[in-house]
Parts: sequence; structure tokens; C-alpha cells
Amino acid sequence: MGLRGRIAIDLGTTNTLIWVAGRGLVIDEPSAIALDAANGKVAAVGEQADALAGKEPQDIEIIYPLRDGVIAELNATVLMLNGFLHRACRHRGLLRPSALVCVPSRATWVERRSVAAALEARRPRATVRLVDEPVAAAAGAGIDLAAGAGTFIVDVGGGTTEIAVVSGARVVRAQSLRLAGNALDDAIISAARTELGLILGRKAAASLKMALGLTGGTLGWAETIGIDAARRTPRVERVPGKLVAKALEHTVAAIINSVQEILSDIPPGIAEDVVRGKIRLAGGGALLPGLASRIESSADIATVVVEDPLRCVIRGAAELLERGEDLGALGLAK
Repeated sequence: MGLRGRIAIDLGTTNTLIWVAGRGLVIDEPSAIALDAANGKVAAVGEQADALAGKEPQDIEIIYPLRDGVIAELNATVLMLNGFLHRACRHRGLLRPSALVCVPSRATWVERRSVAAALEARRPRATVRLVDEPVAAAAGAGIDLAAGAGTFIVDVGGGTTEIAVVSGARVVRAQSLRLAGNALDDAIISAARTELGLILGRKAAASLKMALGLTGGTLGWAETIGIDAARRTPRVERVPGKLVAKALEHTVAAIINSVQEILSDIPPGIAEDVVRGKIRLAGGGALLPGLASRIESSADIATVVVEDPLRCVIRGAAELLERGEDLGALGLAK
């Protein structure tokens, strides 16, 4: 199949991104679906479904069908993809696409098969290939995979953190932590309730995470609105930066420990490439204030955030398809 009819999919825990040849990025929305509890029909997908989360609409069930970077609820994922692909693949030439789908490097065979099955349920004759997320992230970071140089990638997504050394289109060393952006949000929610008696929604926690991070922000605090745990009424609160930084420490420490473990096992032939090429941070978590400097200080290797880290993985997958390379020769599995 030619370039027309090719699509790349980054099916993430937090967001799903779909790129279509000739059109570019056409879907970048939350991985969410809303179902009518009375009849099981789809009420909304993506942004519209996510907007209902936490508001507890009657007779509507909000489902986030991916957890820790892999499919947790296959039927809901199929329905969600159906909605996204209906919007993305409007042209008849895309009815039988060749799809490249990004998956965590340590996903099991069953998890990988479920990803392919979810897409094939919508497009039975689709040719589906899988690419490890660190490989796509390396391509999206501007690395020439054909040159075979070693690259150190830390991709902090919503459900997983991928820490890997990539050479060419192969993962040389990798760890896939099921601790990432969502775990950071959960930690802030827990700390706010324990320390402040404040019940936060996930979106409020995410805003605090990005405003304060590990540095405490410019003011040392940030304002948020939640529910008073005792009175059960809305409450405005100034959340200290130190509280957020302390809450994030467990997950950040786990990421840094994994970076150090990978570095301690790096092949000698790749060491120079990694040091000269720097550690590259991708994913939404790459924007966490203070994370890059913490990793750089611990690893003693320059660490940089890639351009547009939220779309790095899908950008790399799209580049692999646009270059028209033999995906089989690159080792990308069917």
C-alpha cells in the first residue's frame, strides 16, 4: 500500500493521537468514552467524554479504557477507536489502512495483541504494525534511526514512563515503569486530602503539578478549588509548593533510579553516543518543572526536553511512515 492510506496511532493512557498521511495530526484528544448506562450506546468520545468526568452525570458512565499504557477494557477501547477513526478516516482510501501503533517497550504479547485486535475490530483488513514507544520517541526527537547511533530516551506519559537506550530502530536497554503522570496526580490528590483536608479533582491536581512541580513555582504556592473534606462544600485553597514537591518525590525518585540502572548497564559502544547526544525527555511529564534538572544532576549527563514533547511519539511514528521505509526491515512487528 502506498503512502496514502497510512495512519499512525499513539494510543495513550491519557490521550490518543492519530496522524493520517497527507493530512497530518487529525486527532489529539483524551482517551475517554462516555456510554449511556441505559442502552450501552456511545454518548461521547474524546474531549466531550472527558469533559463529563468528575461531574457525575446521571445515566452516563465515563470510561478511561487504557491503564498503565495498555488496554484494560477492550470493548470500550474498540468503541473509542471507532469514534476517533470515523472522524479521522473520512476518505474511502483509508477504509483499509496500514497502521503503525505505538506500544510500551515492555508490553506483553497479550497486551500487544490486544492493541492490534482493537484496531482490527474496526478495520478487519487493516495491516497493523507495532513500534516500541522509545523508538518512535527517538525518531520524533530528530534522531536518524538509520545511522544507528545510541540515544537515551525518557518518555513520561500518563500511564507509563519509558526509559530506554535505542540504537537504530532497536531497543537496547529499557525499563517501563507503570508510574507516570497519572501517578503524580494521584499523589497530589492524596496529599491535599491528608494535609489540607481538601478533596481535589484530577484536573485540579494536574494543574497544581504543572504549576508547582518540583520547584514550588514562582510564588511558592498556587491557588486551587476543591471540596472541603469535613463540610463537603467548595473551598478555595492556596496549596504550598513544598506539599506538591513532597507528594511527587516517590514517583520522581523511581524514575531517576531507573535512569541510573539503565546507565549502569549501558553497552560501552553506545556510551559516547549517549553522553554526546544527551538524555532526551519526551511526553507530557517532560514539562514537569524541575524534572530535567533533577535527572541531569543525578545522571551527570546533559538532559534536554525535546521539541513539543507531548507529540514526540506520534511525530516519530509519522516520520517512519512518511519516509516510506520498509517497516519490517526496521524490526517493527506485525
